[in-house]
Amino acid sequence: METFGPEERALFEGAGTALFGELVLTAGLRADDPRILPGGEFGEALELLRRMGLAKLSTDGSQWEAQDPSAVQSRVVSPLGQEGARLLNESSRWANAFGSLNHAWKRAPHAVVGGPFTYLETEQIDPFIASLVAECEEEVLTAQPQAIRDTKALPHVVLRDTALLERGAKIRTLYQHSARRNNVTRKYVAAVTERGGEVRTVDEFFNRMIIVDRQVAIIPSKETLRVVVAVREPSVVAYLVDVFERSWERGRPFSSREASVMRDIAAEQRSMTLRMLIEGHSDPVSAKRLGVSPRTYAGYISDLKEEFEAETRFQLGYTIGTLGLTGQDEDDVDDADGAEDQALEN
Repeated sequence: METFGPEERALFEGAGTALFGELVLTAGLRADDPRILPGGEFGEALELLRRMGLAKLSTDGSQWEAQDPSAVQSRVVSPLGQEGARLLNESSRWANAFGSLNHAWKRAPHAVVGGPFTYLETEQIDPFIASLVAECEEEVLTAQPQAIRDTKALPHVVLRDTALLERGAKIRTLYQHSARRNNVTRKYVAAVTERGGEVRTVDEFFNRMIIVDRQVAIIPSKETLRVVVAVREPSVVAYLVDVFERSWERGRPFSSREASVMRDIAAEQRSMTLRMLIEGHSDPVSAKRLGVSPRTYAGYISDLKEEFEAETRFQLGYTIGTLGLTGQDEDDVDDADGAEDQALEN
């Protein structure tokens, strides 16, 4: 029995459905209608309907007529369901087969499996992370310095993480404040928070980190971003968990749009921009630390010039130094206002 795949379904949902509707409404279309001839607007759609049994040429061959879809549906859908059940069963059997290998690997001494630190190259990273997440029992902690930008990867990431949440495990994710403006990231956050995941944002730059069940941490290699290190040393993993928890406590809920939260975020980004200026970082480095484009960072500098009535960056730096601002304290804004008021009084 002929089966139909995603391409046929897409054609069926579009031109096929439209053509079938017209066949029903007009009680058939003439066989010489140019729209249904090969190369015509509905040429491919008619051929698909014919193969499916939804369109049939009249006895005299003069027109194409619609056929009852209820008689065709089971013929098309049932084989797909049977194939799906077969694949699920096969998938389960493969998972069971790999289970014994995973148990043997985990029981092996560290000296055999490569010690508490495993270096993974590009092609090994995603499968390794996928296997860790699939085996997660309690919680995944992730720190993402950049927003999700790969729209093609989004469905895979959402499916992986929502499956984890639906198993009863937890996900907590940290982004930088700048991720709030990224549409792809917002879609991901909406999907996971709907199922109980938690997402917060912070101002400071941090490297990517994934911690699974507080037993395995994945961090970048210092040599190249194409290599990551899987850490199983309990003391190191505990330290990284503590780093994550401290940042989490400072984080602002991603989904919150309260005026007070947005003011706090704006103040934190302003303070960090001040720190970048005071520490003398270049614009590209500062933009990366803030998680924004160089153009956006230039806008932050422009806002500060306007705020402190400075025409040049040198004047801005001199004013900041005169006021004694550090960019470290939330009270910098109040300190600046107070210094300016005192100068006016004198």
